Amino acid sequence: MCGFAGFTGHLDNGEEVLTNMMNKIIHRGPDSAGQHIDGKAYLGFRRLSFIDLDNGTQPMYNEDRKIVITFNGEIYNHEDLRKELIEKGHTFANRSDTEVLIHAYEEYGEDMLNKLRGMFAFVIWDSEKETLFGARDFFGIKPFYYALIDGNIVFGSEIKSILEYPGYQKAVNETALENYLTFQYSVLEETFFKGIYKLMPAHCLKFHNGNLDIKRYWTPKFEPDNNKTLDEFVNEIDAAMHDSVEHHKISDVEVGSFLSSGVDSSYVAATFNGDKTFTVGFDYEKYNEIDYAKALSDKIHIDNYSKLVSSEEYWDAISKIQYQMDEPLADPSAIALYFVSQTASKHVKAAMSGEGADEFFGGYNIYHEPHDLASFQKLPLGLRKALAKCVSALPFKFKGKNFLIRASKPVEERFIGNAFMFTEKERSRVLKNPTGKYNHTEITKPFYDQVKDQDDVTKMQYIDINFWLIGDILLKADKMSMAHSLEVRVPFLDREVFDVARTIPVKYRVNKQNTKYALRMAAHRYLPDMVAEKKKLGFPVPIRIWLKDEKYYNIIKKAFSSEAAEKYFNTKELIKYLDDHKEGKADNSRKIWTVYMFLVWYEDFFGEGVKSVMA
Repeated sequence: MCGFAGFTGHLDNGEEVLTNMMNKIIHRGPDSAGQHIDGKAYLGFRRLSFIDLDNGTQPMYNEDRKIVITFNGEIYNHEDLRKELIEKGHTFANRSDTEVLIHAYEEYGEDMLNKLRGMFAFVIWDSEKETLFGARDFFGIKPFYYALIDGNIVFGSEIKSILEYPGYQKAVNETALENYLTFQYSVLEETFFKGIYKLMPAHCLKFHNGNLDIKRYWTPKFEPDNNKTLDEFVNEIDAAMHDSVEHHKISDVEVGSFLSSGVDSSYVAATFNGDKTFTVGFDYEKYNEIDYAKALSDKIHIDNYSKLVSSEEYWDAISKIQYQMDEPLADPSAIALYFVSQTASKHVKAAMSGEGADEFFGGYNIYHEPHDLASFQKLPLGLRKALAKCVSALPFKFKGKNFLIRASKPVEERFIGNAFMFTEKERSRVLKNPTGKYNHTEITKPFYDQVKDQDDVTKMQYIDINFWLIGDILLKADKMSMAHSLEVRVPFLDREVFDVARTIPVKYRVNKQNTKYALRMAAHRYLPDMVAEKKKLGFPVPIRIWLKDEKYYNIIKKAFSSEAAEKYFNTKELIKYLDDHKEGKADNSRKIWTVYMFLVWYEDFFGEGVKSVMA
């Protein structure tokens, strides 16, 4: 795992600029550094070594040094591709997966991408064609950011590198803020920094003579196979996961595994045959998975290393975590992931994790909703909407109110992913200058259109694969692990695993018995029932409790009264959310946290108005 940064064009102080860009991501690659400078392109690289430790230095070249690459990730089928390329006449100088990418580009050009198995973001500079070619992996495991500045392209594994480029003028993208308030993460292709963009998953780009061309090279598709039995699917899942785990273990250094009490990480830990697992918890019974993890580790004969995170440690880490994230993320579990990565980094350089299982196999509890609403939705739409309008007008809450409101809407209106923070009405009240540029249905509609003939559960999974997985799950996995120079490997997010998952009928994904039904049946072969059947929790974090504590309430209130808050928000509305939560009138914890994380991020990058450190 590594990091890259660079730009095209010529700068008189180009080497100094490139070095500054690289220094901003030294945590991604503390083992070594390298540069390519030819007056038309500047490529910088920070390396964290895993394969061919002595010869895998980057930037790396082809034989005549006309093609150069910087690459972040792992190609798990690189040995098979090397054999194929040798048969076609290519000569290799080392056994790294990076060199395989160079020769694959020479042989296949853009078509190389669909031959790859792994996680990747890379940039290839073809000096003869004066063309930059870049790509990001199928599911967005590895990050890739870019900006067009003064007719050149500037790029990097993290936004903070691009901020070092002298031609970039830093400014907040207020449209990104508005939509972040609804989604809890940066949902647009343009980031929170105006003019800086994400290269989206399964996309590649070419930059030549000032022209940028971006295209999608692969699309995930669900195509259920109703001719197979549950047992056949369970066997296929188990075989695919064992194969994926074996490929993800390929390394010249030791690989460990994250472990919570849930089925996903437990399944990986039980099948990877490693020696070390890592867990964090909090000093509240409902928010501590350490005992579960230790019990399972004992059962499967693996050492477990754990950390109990105090509230003080958690709050002290918030500012540095939002800085590492590059963009605001309001998922409280990101900080738990920061501490489990910190714990793992003391023992290994890479760790496996369970990301992707929920999106592929139907694991989130919200996926039960189509089953729960099915009977009510048989009523005429007009009647459902009339009932919803009536109950919405009532000034008080009661059991079933939200059910009636949600049942009146099609899935395309009610579901944007696992978080839905502020509605459009709420964010127009809380923002000082709302742009009103997008509502949530405008953003998700193009993706819903691609699965309009699928069932509601599959539609929800598809939205999560294209939104939640990218913007929340994988963002925090990459940034929190890289903050500690740790590589996280995600064997569920493998194309071979997806090829099995996409064929599973919905009845074997989500049913009355459970979510991830077929996957749990596969996990039963290795895990006790209490783990295989355990309800989805994620990384539980007690922010709801903390925000009622006087100490933390005052920290948030100070932030909500700051100059930065006054600049973007109607602060009276913010403080009302906070007071109502403290007084038990409503659980506003996630909304409060969403705004607070933006303010902390804003202080980190723009230096105005709010300090997240403990007073």
